[in-house]
Amino acid sequence: MNAIVALCHFCELHGPRTLFCTEVLHSPLPQGASSGDISGQNEQAEEEEGGIQMSSRIRSHSPAEGASADSSSPGPKKSDMCEASGCRSLAGGHPGYVSHDKETSIKYVSHQHPNHPQLFSIVRQACVRSLSCEVCPGREGPIFFGDEQHGFVFSHTFFIKDSLARGFQRWYSIITIMMDRIYLINSWPFLLGKIRGIIDELQGKALKVFEAEQYGCPQRAQRMNTAFTPFLHQRNGNAARSLTSLTNDENLWACLHTSFAWLLKACGSRLTEKLLEGAPTEDTLVQMEKLADLKEESEGWDGSEEEEKPSSQPDVVEGQELSKCSPETSLMPDCNSWNVAHRRLSVFRSLRHMRQVLGASAFRMLAWHVLMGNQVIWKARDMDLVQSAFDVLRTMLPVGCVRIIPYSDQYEEAYRCNFLGLSPQVQIPSHILSSEFAVLVEVRTATRSSLYPTLFEDEQSLNKYEFVVTSGSPVAADRVGPTILNKIEAALTNQNLSVDVVDQCLVCLKEEWMNKVKVLFKFTKVDSRPKEDTQKLLSILGAAEEDNVKLLKFWMTGLSKTYKSHLMSTVRSPTSSESRN
Repeated sequence: MNAIVALCHFCELHGPRTLFCTEVLHSPLPQGASSGDISGQNEQAEEEEGGIQMSSRIRSHSPAEGASADSSSPGPKKSDMCEASGCRSLAGGHPGYVSHDKETSIKYVSHQHPNHPQLFSIVRQACVRSLSCEVCPGREGPIFFGDEQHGFVFSHTFFIKDSLARGFQRWYSIITIMMDRIYLINSWPFLLGKIRGIIDELQGKALKVFEAEQYGCPQRAQRMNTAFTPFLHQRNGNAARSLTSLTNDENLWACLHTSFAWLLKACGSRLTEKLLEGAPTEDTLVQMEKLADLKEESEGWDGSEEEEKPSSQPDVVEGQELSKCSPETSLMPDCNSWNVAHRRLSVFRSLRHMRQVLGASAFRMLAWHVLMGNQVIWKARDMDLVQSAFDVLRTMLPVGCVRIIPYSDQYEEAYRCNFLGLSPQVQIPSHILSSEFAVLVEVRTATRSSLYPTLFEDEQSLNKYEFVVTSGSPVAADRVGPTILNKIEAALTNQNLSVDVVDQCLVCLKEEWMNKVKVLFKFTKVDSRPKEDTQKLLSILGAAEEDNVKLLKFWMTGLSKTYKSHLMSTVRSPTSSESRN
C-alpha cells in the first residue's frame, strides 16, 4: 500500500511534532538508510513476521558525516527540538530502520521524518491538523480528513499518561496518509482495529510507569505545595520527556517500525484490484452476489445447525461456481470450476462430445428442455457421470438460472432444482414422467461393447453405458425451436471450430440473449408497457416465436439483484413526472 504511517506528538513548547514515520519504497533506499553498509560497522537484528524480513541497522557516524546528514535533512532545526528528546525519536546519527519484503521486493523505511521534502511537507501538515483542528469529540478517537492536493488522512488521537505533564497526560496521534481516498475509506475498519491495538499497548506500558511513579512520589500533592512556582519554570522542566521514558521501553521505536511495516503490508494485501474490460456481465454480478450470500451463511454456520439440518433435504448448488454442497463451499469465479475439480473423473468433455454420444435428436430434445428451464433428471449409478453431464449442460444457461442437486436418494420438486441427479432405485412420480416440463435421461448398462466411435482417450468408460432420453413432450424434428439452440447446434456440427472456440461462441450467444432479456425486463416489469407494444418489441429483438418468448421469460429469472434494483431505483414516480410536465 502506497501510504505513510506516522506517530505524532503535541509538544507543550513547540506544538505538533512528527516523532516517527514509516514509508514504502519501491526504488533504491534513500541516503542514510542504505543496505550496503560495511559489516563491521553494523549491528543487525533480523526477525520474520508476515513474510517481511525486519532489519534494524545502526551505523556509527563520524562527526562530520552526522553534521552533513543533519544539515541536508528536511526536518526541523535542532533549536526547535526539546533538550531531553521530547520531540525526537531517533538519535542524530541513527540511520533508521529498514524492512525487506522478499515477496514483492518492497522496502519499508522508518525515520523521524520523510527524506523527500514534498513528503515531509505533507506529513507535517497532516500532523498539525491531526493535533489541532481535525479532532473528534473528546479529543481521543479516529477521524478522516484531507484533500486531493495534500492527500487524505486517517488519524487516531490518544493520550499517554505522564506524571510530570499538565493534566498528567500527553497528547499523541497515529496517522495514515495516502492519495487514494476510496482505498483509505474502505480500509477504515481494518486500520481502526490494528491502530487501536498499537495504542492500547502504548497506553498500557505508560500506565504501569505512571502508577509506579505516583506510588513512589505523588505529583499532585507536590504541585499543590509549589503552586506559586513560576509557570514557565514548570513547563521548561516538564516538557521534554521522551516516549521511551514514558513507556520504559528502550526498543519502542524498533517495535513501532515492525508494527507500522506490517500494517502497511497487510492493509495493501487485503484489497486487490481487478481489471474489468467493459461492464461486468450478468454472470459476474450473480457470482459476486452468491459469494456475498455464502459469506453471510458461513459466518452464522455452526455445528448445532449442521446437526439440526434434515438429511432428507439435499443442498442446492446454484450457478457455475460451486464445487461442493455445503455451507463451507468456496465460490470459484471461474465458470469451468467443475471441469477443474472433476477433470480426471469426467466422462463428458464438452457439448459436442455429449451430442456425439447421445445422438443428434436426443441431444436436441435435451438441450431444448435445458434452455426452456424445464427440469432435467439424470438417473445413473455413477455420480461422476451425472456431475460431468450437468457440468457441460449448464454452460448453455446463465449462472442465475442454474440450480443443481447433483445426486439425491429421492425426487426433488422442480422449484428446488432444474438439474437433478438420482440413483436408479428412486421412483419418479408418474405425473412428472408424463409432464411436458421435464426430461429424463436414464443411464443403463449397454448390451453392445461399442455404441459409437472413440473420440477421446477416456471414451472407453462410456462403452458400458446406454443413454435413453424420454419426455412427456418430445421435441419434433421439424420444430424450429429457439434461435439460440439452432445457433448452438450449428457451432457444434462445424468441425472447423475447436472446443475452445465453441465455448467462446456459447459465451457470446448467452450475452446476446441476456441483453435481450434486460430490454424485455425494463420494458415489461419496470415500464409496464401494454401487450401490443411488447409484441412489437419482441419482433424488433427477433424473438417473436413462442419458444424464444419462453426462453426470455425463463432467463429473466437469472438477472442479478444488482441490475434489478438499479432499474427499480431509476423509475420516476408519477408525481415527479407530472410536476416536470
